Amino acid sequence: MIYALVYIKIDNPDSLAAYRDKAGDALTKHGGKLEAASKTPTSFEGSLGLPDLAGVLSFPDKDAALAWINDPELAPVHALRRGAGDSSIILVG
Repeated sequence: MIYALVYIKIDNPDSLAAYRDKAGDALTKHGGKLEAASKTPTSFEGSLGLPDLAGVLSFPDKDAALAWINDPELAPVHALRRGAGDSSIILVG
């Protein structure tokens, strides 16, 4: 199992809503799952600032996570997330 941390600063809530409608199926296609998400994350330490939305995704392995982010059929879905604001996804593991 490998995890990805997702951070989004939301500028376009409509794009985020459209992304949410498609994100689950996009994750499932590559064995991914949303483990947790929060609109009110809490910082324990550091000065990076908090996102408007934080999430934890899981994938069976690194190859599955890379297949998800690089799948050309999912490019429109990822574009919706990117269109929602500034986002970062960090693979851990």
